[in-house]
Amino acid sequence: MSCFSYRTAAGLLASVAFSTVCQPGLAQRLPAAPDTTRHQNLSEVTVTGAATHFAAPVDGTTLTAGRRNELIKPRDVNANLAQNNVRQVLARIPGLMVWENDGSGQQINIATRGLSPNRSWEFNTRQNGYDMSADAFGYPEAYYNPPMEAVERIQLLRGGAGLQFGPQFGGLLNYELKRGSRDKKVEIETSNTAGSNGLFNSYNAVGGTVGKVNYYAYYRHRQGDGWRPYNQFTVDDLHGNVHVALTERLTLGAEVSYLTDKLQQPGGLTDAQFAQDSRQSTRSRNWLSTPWLIPALTLDYKAGERTRLSLKTFGLVASRSSVGFVAGLPAPDTVNRRTRQFAARQVDRDEYRNLGAELRLTQDVDFLGRTHTLATGLRAYRATTSRHQRGTGTTGSDFDLTLTGDGRYTNEFDFTTNNAAAFAELLLHAGTRLSFTPGLRYDYLSNTGSGYLGRAANGTENRIPNQASRRNVLLYGLGSEFQVSPTTNLYANYSRAFRPVLFGDLVPPATSDVIDPNLKDARGYTAEVGYRGSFNSWLRFDVGYFFLNYEDRIGTIRRPVPGGTTGQTQQYRTNLGRTQTHGLEAYAELDLIHSITGNFNLPHLDLFAALSLLDARYGNLPVTTLTGTGPGTQIVETNLDGNFVENAPRQTLRTGLTFAHKGLSVTGQFSHVAKVYADASNTEAAPANAQTGAIPAYQVADLSATWKLGRDSRYRLSGGVNNVFDARYFTRRSGGYPGPGILPADGRTWFAGLGLML
Repeated sequence: MSCFSYRTAAGLLASVAFSTVCQPGLAQRLPAAPDTTRHQNLSEVTVTGAATHFAAPVDGTTLTAGRRNELIKPRDVNANLAQNNVRQVLARIPGLMVWENDGSGQQINIATRGLSPNRSWEFNTRQNGYDMSADAFGYPEAYYNPPMEAVERIQLLRGGAGLQFGPQFGGLLNYELKRGSRDKKVEIETSNTAGSNGLFNSYNAVGGTVGKVNYYAYYRHRQGDGWRPYNQFTVDDLHGNVHVALTERLTLGAEVSYLTDKLQQPGGLTDAQFAQDSRQSTRSRNWLSTPWLIPALTLDYKAGERTRLSLKTFGLVASRSSVGFVAGLPAPDTVNRRTRQFAARQVDRDEYRNLGAELRLTQDVDFLGRTHTLATGLRAYRATTSRHQRGTGTTGSDFDLTLTGDGRYTNEFDFTTNNAAAFAELLLHAGTRLSFTPGLRYDYLSNTGSGYLGRAANGTENRIPNQASRRNVLLYGLGSEFQVSPTTNLYANYSRAFRPVLFGDLVPPATSDVIDPNLKDARGYTAEVGYRGSFNSWLRFDVGYFFLNYEDRIGTIRRPVPGGTTGQTQQYRTNLGRTQTHGLEAYAELDLIHSITGNFNLPHLDLFAALSLLDARYGNLPVTTLTGTGPGTQIVETNLDGNFVENAPRQTLRTGLTFAHKGLSVTGQFSHVAKVYADASNTEAAPANAQTGAIPAYQVADLSATWKLGRDSRYRLSGGVNNVFDARYFTRRSGGYPGPGILPADGRTWFAGLGLML
């Protein structure tokens, strides 16, 4: 996109009505989406810097008309791709909240619109259009993320994305990986990067087209010691995809992705420790590994210019394994003087086995003298999770999942998710300038859980009652678009959403806790309205307002035990209340030199700004606490009505300036994120364990550059400095692994790389 400038942050806030979404730069022509030119209302865009742009109203088999959407090309961003630095890659997404506590770049934790960034679980996260999370409904955490060097574009579709891709409030986050060159039989790419703290990243790929076969494969290795002590990481990625054009209309594809990693977790800090030295570590024996295998088969069929069909079948064979000393702060992990050994560590292991298929059809239909587009789809999905928790591990320091003692886990559970869904959306043209997009989605969803929670003194298992939740859900929505001018349009959208009861909601964390047998999914809706487009090829923008209503939020209260003795209480997990979020999202980018001179032969100087203003608060939400001990225990009830939603910054501003000329591109970027709270009670002063409390506002600056050399720009030099001014800040207080406590963000680091394309 290409955007406008601002004098100060205050000036930008004052002029937010003018701050809007756009495309970063004007040097490289973006390809049009395949087979959608007859639907494209906005003009084709050229870019330098970051290739962020609007999708066509019909993008493949996806309808995007009438809702906010962004497409980002990481390869065209001046950013630290070697470490998946999403603060830079997705800088032009207004309101992006990032948990910056993983210097390896392996765990991406992002959200928008005041939702939780925890492993991006409020999004429907996909790779090439199919699921990549542990369980899209029961445990939607994305432990796997592809390397940004391999990503062709990132598709972010908010608002009504639930109708086509699932029920999530956050919408769709889809990583589309590269395919082989269509012009060469063999094309080789290599990129090698070194950086601070022993960082080394090597990305190597080969692809091309031979006859009717298009292929692409890559191997990526990344390792480093991390910014903090005991923060080393080793990550290896493999991927291959092959697409065979059997006929002009029918293409079959097969692809597989495999990740193996070993990450050392340096643990959390108390507030006092962070103030003393944010770089220190409290844990030296904590490790995490998440081997991930995703196979997929695809079929694409064009039954003519008016019909396109897509079938994706996919699976997942993966696990999550951790070992470490997980006692809460300020407990030290030290050698026992008597035994001269460390305490035994805790071992937790998950196994995931998923299988799914999605069939999608896009059909042009003629009605009342106009051509409209109908998108329909079917989905079948089954996921199983086997969870083993609180095993007694070794007293060592290396990555060792061996169990000691009786060799059994304290907790064991088996979970299953079954999902069947159907959706239909219609892009209905009501005139030459006005269109509507009504849609429906039906979901059948069931979650089941069984297992035991601890063992009695005689060794028998404390079995929990089998948990089951089955429901039929109908979602609906309506979008609209009005073409104000040939290059600008107004859009509006309303869509229902829901968050299913998760595995963690079905199983109590302790034997004394009770689960509400009538526990319901969280439900709600998102509404948005916006104005986007471009002016004179040097300004692009998108500014909008949204409202997110989140009903039946699931939580825990303390209540008297029904029929129990006086003062006897229990933790009760149930539906508590509602949160509502109002927000203004604005993005704009201006090609400064060309806007003044009109001479596009001069260098590019692009200034962008992405701004989000949020007001996210709880409604009527009763909570209880205990005072006193023994028979004198009393239950005190309060209400969180009006409290701020956790992890929802009231202001987020990211802005930057890109200079580009003759293969050289340099970007300076500044980020400001306002203060947030780590808990719904809006605890200001953190307790000794540092798990709750305020997370202060922070500012961080980055500088990155790329220089393309040689014939066809086959050589690529890149480098930069992240957190130029060495700001010491944190974005997350963790209640458990990989903490607990404050998880600091990285201080100043540098990177430099050399790439080659043959």
